[in-house]
Amino acid sequence: MLITTLAGLNANAAVDPNFNYHVDRFADIEVLRYEVPEFDRLTPDQRKMLYYLSQAAQMGRDIIWDQNGRYNLQIRQLLEKIYTGYTGDRSSQDFKNFETYLKQVWFGNGIHHHYSTDKFKPEFSRDFFLAEVAKIPAVDLPLAPGQTPEEMTATLTEVIFNPAVMAKRVNQDGTQDVVATSAGNYYGEGVTQAEVEAYYNAIKDPADATPVSYGLNAKVVKDKDGNIKEETYCLNGLYGPAIARILYWLGKAKDVAENDRQKAHITALMDYYITGDLKKFDEYSILWAEDTASDVDFVNGFIESYGDPLGMTGAWESYVNFRNNVSSKRTQTISENAQWFEDNSPSDKRFKKEKVKGVSAKVINAAMLAGDAFPSTAIGINLPNSNWIRAQHGSKSVTIENITEAYDMASHGNGFNEEFVIDKPTSDLMDKYLYITDMLHTDLHECLGHGSGKLLPGVDPDALKENGSTLEEARADIFALYYLADPKLIELGILDNPNAYQAEYYKYMLNGLMTQLNRIELGNDIEEAHMRNRQLIAGWVLEHGKKKGKGGKDVVELVKKNGKTFVKINDYQAMRGLFGDLLAELQRIKSEGDYKAGNDLVQKYAVKVDKNLHKEVLSRFAKLDIPPYRGFINPVYTPVVDEKGEITDVTISWPENYVEQMLRLSRDYSPLTK
Repeated sequence: MLITTLAGLNANAAVDPNFNYHVDRFADIEVLRYEVPEFDRLTPDQRKMLYYLSQAAQMGRDIIWDQNGRYNLQIRQLLEKIYTGYTGDRSSQDFKNFETYLKQVWFGNGIHHHYSTDKFKPEFSRDFFLAEVAKIPAVDLPLAPGQTPEEMTATLTEVIFNPAVMAKRVNQDGTQDVVATSAGNYYGEGVTQAEVEAYYNAIKDPADATPVSYGLNAKVVKDKDGNIKEETYCLNGLYGPAIARILYWLGKAKDVAENDRQKAHITALMDYYITGDLKKFDEYSILWAEDTASDVDFVNGFIESYGDPLGMTGAWESYVNFRNNVSSKRTQTISENAQWFEDNSPSDKRFKKEKVKGVSAKVINAAMLAGDAFPSTAIGINLPNSNWIRAQHGSKSVTIENITEAYDMASHGNGFNEEFVIDKPTSDLMDKYLYITDMLHTDLHECLGHGSGKLLPGVDPDALKENGSTLEEARADIFALYYLADPKLIELGILDNPNAYQAEYYKYMLNGLMTQLNRIELGNDIEEAHMRNRQLIAGWVLEHGKKKGKGGKDVVELVKKNGKTFVKINDYQAMRGLFGDLLAELQRIKSEGDYKAGNDLVQKYAVKVDKNLHKEVLSRFAKLDIPPYRGFINPVYTPVVDEKGEITDVTISWPENYVEQMLRLSRDYSPLTK
């Protein structure tokens, strides 16, 4: 594949052709490995820092499991006891089905699918499960305080096998009480959506120009008298034992910090973890965003709120990474021109930032994924999420190149283009330019899209409620799509062909209208925020492009060819104009906090699926045998210790398969279950 980057190099030049990406395949999931290019160029102290930060990352694993469901840690322990102690026939159908279920639960960090958030359906029998539980000595059972073995067995059996119990981890149906009907553990039992909204509305100050991220690190519960209160995630609060271990390793990392700025933001993060004070989190976020010099970097904390049906509380996650110097030239060029992109946006002038501050961007190599970023992970990050911090202090954007490369390398020759792309010229264009335009889409989405625009004075950042995540991802996506076709990218030397953007336009419309349907069961609506975002954009453009292309043709249409449905784009430039129109409306909705208009867009375009088209897509994918979902296991970092017991360096290896890594993580990184 010919991939042109800013530096004029093949983006896959660092890839080892003999590296084995494939690890395991089960249900609808494939597990991969990822390389860590340029690990050897780091200094011993930088490698030590990666090790310490990786330890801190893995120590938070139990937190996300508990956030995803209040029985998840018990269930994980019980399933692993059965798996490791099983003495029966491992080739039996019940055991094979049990093993698949365990692998799914590991991948989902709990009993719900990581993407659809539907509960996994066990294919092994209830009798098999009960028989195996009965073989475990009572002293080895993961009993809750005061719980008997019989009570534990009855409760967990019902949770695992009854499809009506805790059916969906995140419910985003705005016609229902999304708090009461979501199975995630972000709220206490008996708490309702109305109570949560009333609680936060009472403590928010609409005149505060620098509000904290209310609810980011707290569980809203009822006390014994029925009063609503917060229980804070901090050293002496919820998840304290795990946070204590995270703090220990952050302290070790601080001792080998690259510079004073890095040491300052690690110290601020530790202060926040100790106190749970959200103002201290803002202090940390500002220091972190302004540290653009450090090579090694990380995210560790309660960050993204997709797991909370109200989009407030952060799921625990961690990324450990270091800069990819060659590819970062591309994102640096984009960030240096951030004001030009803001000024030339099709959005109304009222919603634009007069002065874009502190936008920094880089391409990174991931070194450790953890929490909500593991095993499934994003390919780009833009933080902090606070709107006022973005406006006053800027944001830091990263594109994770080695993860994108791993996806790309593992997909070679899978037959997708032959099955779904309308013709060979389009397929050839995608072969030549999709990798770089996909990377650029991520760059623009994370670096500029999320940081663009501004809220009008007095607009609540949470005004879009359950649709907030979907609409924010749509706004960032369409910002990136609009600018991918701009001649500015040719002028800046980032692309060398003015038609290269068409590769990403075609892939995006194909995915949004058709191929992402492979990720949901026939008959289901679309629930996940990123999938909703993509269908919203593609569906809106399909409808609004009727008769608006060259010669009065539809800008984009679904056509039949040999009995199969294909996406056909008749006018790429007109499509760009439509992207601009929708970008302007999405920015208006966010800037004004227009819940009704946002909800109308989501309900009309983002949720419902054409059942016949869905059935066709599933059938065509079944013949290709391409897994709908992929994720990763991490490399293993091993300290090199001298005769005094001091760590002098760190080595990297990939010795484990999926099962081995998951069992090791449960054995060595379970501070909430020990």
